[in-house]
Amino acid sequence: MRIAIVNDMPLAVEAMRRVLATEKRHSLSWTARDGAEAVEKCAADTPDLILMDLIMPVMDGVEATRRIMSETPCAILVVTATVEGNATRVYEALGAGALDAVETPAFGKGSGFLLVKLDLLERQIMGRQSTSPLFSAAAMEKKVETPADGAQAADWLVAIGASAGGPAALAKVLAGLPADFPGAIVIVQHIDTAFAAGLISWLDSQCALKVVAAGDGVYPLPGHVYVASGDRHAVISPSGLLVQTDEPRGCIYLPSIDVFLTSMASNWKKAGTGLLLTGMGRDGAAGLLRLRQAGFFTITQDRESSAVYGMPKAAAELNAASQVLSLQSISGQLRQLALDKTKLKRR
Repeated sequence: MRIAIVNDMPLAVEAMRRVLATEKRHSLSWTARDGAEAVEKCAADTPDLILMDLIMPVMDGVEATRRIMSETPCAILVVTATVEGNATRVYEALGAGALDAVETPAFGKGSGFLLVKLDLLERQIMGRQSTSPLFSAAAMEKKVETPADGAQAADWLVAIGASAGGPAALAKVLAGLPADFPGAIVIVQHIDTAFAAGLISWLDSQCALKVVAAGDGVYPLPGHVYVASGDRHAVISPSGLLVQTDEPRGCIYLPSIDVFLTSMASNWKKAGTGLLLTGMGRDGAAGLLRLRQAGFFTITQDRESSAVYGMPKAAAELNAASQVLSLQSISGQLRQLALDKTKLKRR
């Protein structure tokens, strides 16, 4: 890949330059000392991937990411001195369209982790695998966890898939839903395992719903948001449980949106809605089509409001969406669906 580095610290730039030099298939396109310079250079010479710092003079990495994704879109990996210490900025950058985040490698430390990230992103960007292996209906059963306080399992399941630009889009959708929202929501967001807990906590602070990590062997409850995280797929079992599984193997994305949506199409017997938000690639498009073919109501985010119009575009090409909506309209439509349950019935 042709890779650019945006960082105002010479030692950090040199450390990343040395990491790139260890892989012949990667080359350094250019470097920039701040976000404003990066926006200009990206317009003149768009690389395959940008390694973007967050805290810089003139223009920070969040605004640079927002400008680049708007003017000359390309893949961006946030590389910052401390991900945990810059959590708010990390999620803002991910919401603006960055694909992932990793800590800046020091000399002799952290280079292997950055190389793993580059390999994963290269497969996504270059399309070595355009689709994920789809879930087989042979889902395993897990021990049932009885809902606390006599709570009843949800009669309506809303599945949301998102990737680049997803955190901000998810926050917007969830913020528009009331605490007594009658559906259970399962989110599959492409994000590194290290940041999943922070994303869950951040989303929980942005809405009235209860946002938790997706459990293993639990019934989805109304008014709850379950975020798939970790290094396993989330699926719906034949009895309607939310469970974790290692199958199918060989997916670029773990957890995979396609895998979850396909399991929902096969195994969820109640009312359901599928929603595909902003993101790079095609993950979720085939699964959303399976949902629509199974009689569920499906929604995709429109081009104009998507930070990255990749996954929604792929779904549109398959005619997988019952409806295409702007980000600003999605929560209102979900509230309307809660009132008009005729669209929730499987056709």
